[in-house]
Amino acid sequence: MSFRRLAQAEKLVTDRRQFLLSGASLAVLPWLGSIAIGATKTNPSFESDPFSLGVCSGEPAADGFVIWTRLAPKPLEGGGVAPVPYEVAWEVASDDAMKNVVAKGKSLATPQLAHSVHVEVEGLQPDRPYWYRFSCGDAQTKTARTRTAPAADALPEKLKFAFASCQHWESGHYTAYEHMAKEDLDMVMHLGDYIYENGGREGGVRMHTEGEIMSLLDYRNRHAQYKTDAALQAMHALCPWLVVWDDHEVDNNYAGEFSEKHDVTVEQLLTRRANGYQAYYEHMPLRKYSLPAGPDMQLYRRVPYGRLIDFTMLDTRQYRSDQPNGDGMQPATGAVLDPATTMLGIPQERWLMKTLLESPSVWNAMGQQVIVARVDAKPGPDQAFSMDKWASSDVATKRLMNFFAERQIPNPVVLTGDIHSNWVNDLKADFDKPDGPTVGTEFVGTSISSGGNGAQTHERTASILAENPFVKFHNAERGYVSCTVTPTEWRSDYRVVEFVDKPGAPLVTRRSFVVEAGQPGAKDA
Repeated sequence: MSFRRLAQAEKLVTDRRQFLLSGASLAVLPWLGSIAIGATKTNPSFESDPFSLGVCSGEPAADGFVIWTRLAPKPLEGGGVAPVPYEVAWEVASDDAMKNVVAKGKSLATPQLAHSVHVEVEGLQPDRPYWYRFSCGDAQTKTARTRTAPAADALPEKLKFAFASCQHWESGHYTAYEHMAKEDLDMVMHLGDYIYENGGREGGVRMHTEGEIMSLLDYRNRHAQYKTDAALQAMHALCPWLVVWDDHEVDNNYAGEFSEKHDVTVEQLLTRRANGYQAYYEHMPLRKYSLPAGPDMQLYRRVPYGRLIDFTMLDTRQYRSDQPNGDGMQPATGAVLDPATTMLGIPQERWLMKTLLESPSVWNAMGQQVIVARVDAKPGPDQAFSMDKWASSDVATKRLMNFFAERQIPNPVVLTGDIHSNWVNDLKADFDKPDGPTVGTEFVGTSISSGGNGAQTHERTASILAENPFVKFHNAERGYVSCTVTPTEWRSDYRVVEFVDKPGAPLVTRRSFVVEAGQPGAKDA
């Protein structure tokens, strides 16, 4: 395969960004403010709970994980603490009563990072639960649970995890998380749209507190508002999370350095992106290598779970080409067929291929944002594809599908969010040849709340299934996907709630599918 044209195009983008971020343009970027000066507060007293946003953990490794919190007694007002460092103590124990403390320390919560704390705990035992908590002055968090991953050479009997996405605050309650919390999961994966950037709108289930977010303070307050949700906090406190963003963490349908409607300059979009990226890091349990550098942030990464699964978490926003043909639903013409059109960018695509080639695991799961399967949305002989999905990068998609087949990648499974509906797709070497070889499986999860109350079938469900024989299931309810993975089988249970406009919706398992190791493609369980 040739990457030459793609490499040339990407170099032009990189050179342009470096030019835009040099000289005078740097002066307007908010993350370059001076470090706050003042004595560290080591034993403060708070009038209200400084841990109002709860705690969470993530990035499980065989010897540890990341634990997170943020000091924010006034979460919707920038946090509400003085612009000086605060000393925050942390403890990790091997029991839920916190009697046997196995690791502890102190970290600084600094104003530069919104007084968030990211502790990378190391030196623990593999494949077991741990409990943790934070304290600062006269305040202490509740005890939360997390766990380590298995040892690199271990083949565990089972992993049980769930994946979710798209939790628009105004559209509904997070009832799905209440049900998810009862499953005793080893891990949760969130595939983007953790927050939404639009301004408050009356008439919804609940309301954003301000207009459309633009500044760093705006993004911080929006993340804080979402993290005040009790069901979300409770689920964070039960197990480690793997997170990636999608578009709404910055701006709907942005692509690389381009805004959705091309109504702002590249410099303006990169400034907004820098604000969104920094606030995202500040509120997620990510490692230090993901600390943003202006409008750039390292988010794609490998997270192994022993030899059972290699998780590759992908970023289809930061490096992608602009949506071809004016976005929306379009035929596969023009830039769609250009080898330079990309979803991942060259470095990430090459990294993904190298990582998959080196993987020692039974399963190779890619956590990412937008549908990979090339779904034709237009009935009849004419075709139309979403220019925000992988179908907009036809050559890149075929290159990845052929890579799966030619290099015999063990059991590729793609996990996808974004679209507010459930799908199960066989991934084809050539989507124009439905009887051709299946090279992998794609499980697409619906939204937690985005889109409001859903329905068992979408008005276009019959047409979608007829036009796309590789689609095995389509459903438009709200919920999440619960996955149970063993060395011989991957099972995905599609859990749904019938409404989100009021609390209390019961949980229903609408359909279940399995993939047998060595046999790509999903079957009814």
